[in-house]
Amino acid sequence: MEEKRTSKKIISMMSGTSCDSIDVGLCLVKPDYSCTLIDGYNYEYPNEIKDRIFNVFFNGANVDEICKLNFLIGECFADAANKMITLHGKPDFISSHGQTVYHYPQNTIFAGISEKSTLQIGEPSVIAQKTGCMTIANFRTADIAQGGNGAPLVCFADEKWFKPLNKNIAVQNIGGISNVTIISKNYATFGFDNGLGNIMIDYCAKKFFNKNYDKNGELALSGNVSENWLNCLLADEYYYAEPPKTTGREYFSDKYIENTLKSAPENKFDIMATVTALTAKTIAQSYERFVYPNTIIEEVIIGGGGAYNPAIKIFLQKYLGKNVIIKTHEDYGISNNYKEVMAFALLGYCTYYKIPNNVPNCTGSEKEVIMGQISYP
Repeated sequence: MEEKRTSKKIISMMSGTSCDSIDVGLCLVKPDYSCTLIDGYNYEYPNEIKDRIFNVFFNGANVDEICKLNFLIGECFADAANKMITLHGKPDFISSHGQTVYHYPQNTIFAGISEKSTLQIGEPSVIAQKTGCMTIANFRTADIAQGGNGAPLVCFADEKWFKPLNKNIAVQNIGGISNVTIISKNYATFGFDNGLGNIMIDYCAKKFFNKNYDKNGELALSGNVSENWLNCLLADEYYYAEPPKTTGREYFSDKYIENTLKSAPENKFDIMATVTALTAKTIAQSYERFVYPNTIIEEVIIGGGGAYNPAIKIFLQKYLGKNVIIKTHEDYGISNNYKEVMAFALLGYCTYYKIPNNVPNCTGSEKEVIMGQISYP
């Protein structure tokens, strides 16, 4: 007999491709799949830990380093959760996305076996033992085990939250990587990673201006787009690949960015304007190639760090045209900053109640699966 569902208070945590902090949210998830953010904060990784994570991103690592980092980051996630527990008491359980250190969605074959794989670290057993809370983690692996890409996963939450609006909308996240969920009145929900989000913008802000990011898009808005360089950047094969598809730092790496910068304009502000335009135009072009043949888009709802960059919004409106309305998650009562945290709270809720929580049209999985593995305190 299926367990009767009740509302659950869940501490949800994740660290994305920017790896600037662990996003921590205390969420209330109800049986109708609605999710309310009660409180949220950003837990800064200790600089030494952050340096070691980026060293893995940029230089790779031996198995001993991954082994150690798995437990070190688990301690960081546990500390982040305990700070929330100090403020609000113990939740019903913890849902942890962890820290992705490698994501390989390519279906290459070795010894007759697919090498498609993913690795999120931040040992859930450490979190469970240090907090005294049941911890659900390792969400992406079950989808990949069924032939999917293990991403994008937020599509599941997008469908639950936005389908009732009965509109044709694109729910567009602009984090380190951009990913979209298409919600249509008359077409099945689908989604994919558009391509670069903030990774290249942040990299260039750091390289040329010693800033961690382009605050308020000021650097981009001070320059002019180099159309020739932009067209070169748009020629990358990823943008032409058919969905379902996913990408990350493994593809859009520092080496990739440095290679593209060899043909960049001399003016540093023009570089910022162009890489920001790239993020917007790849989103718009992905709609033209992979969305509009199936359904129209009336409204784009943006979230993630890109929602706070006016330059991205200006370029996006230009490339989408004036007939497409651009809003943010905040317009629908969903935090731009903590949307993904809220989504993983919902995914954890479904794991707890043994409800399938992937969207095969988005990930490419052979079937719906229950993602997530449980560690007990």
